[in-house]
Amino acid sequence: MQPQITVRPAVPADFAAIARITRDAYLAAGYFETADHPYMKQIQDVATRAERATIWVAERAGTIVGSVTLALAGEKYADIALDDELEFRMLVVDPAVQRSGAGLAMVEAIIAHARSLDGIRAVALTTGGTWESAHGLYRKTGFRRVPERDWYVPGTDIKLLVFRLDVQPPKVEPT
Repeated sequence: MQPQITVRPAVPADFAAIARITRDAYLAAGYFETADHPYMKQIQDVATRAERATIWVAERAGTIVGSVTLALAGEKYADIALDDELEFRMLVVDPAVQRSGAGLAMVEAIIAHARSLDGIRAVALTTGGTWESAHGLYRKTGFRRVPERDWYVPGTDIKLLVFRLDVQPPKVEPT
């Protein structure tokens, strides 16, 4: 049995592990051919990302095994968040331990966190069209596709898919 996974806010001592896991996960999945791609360089700059967004890590037995970036509408790392949504991005798990529960633990922690935030009614995310294992995780945790919100990476023909999970019932205005 695997030791328990803890999800917690990242601290500077975690940044090197986050950068390595992000790089390794994106390369292992075939998203990029090299770590020298400009976007890959950007997402490996964890210190800058941490200045502009909230980063969490998944930790098992003292080892960082995954990370995720959270953002609210209007923040630097929010691509799709509406005013009532918490968005998460760059959810990655070390390829050496994928499918061991770290991704699920992070998604469940994000959902619980969103439920605790005033004014947040849903969690939204963007994922690649061919990232089937990620799609399965999101469906398993209750997310639904929102195809009318799909978008393309600027300057490319790469379509990104949007998923959303309502965490609070919609507000009903009194009549």
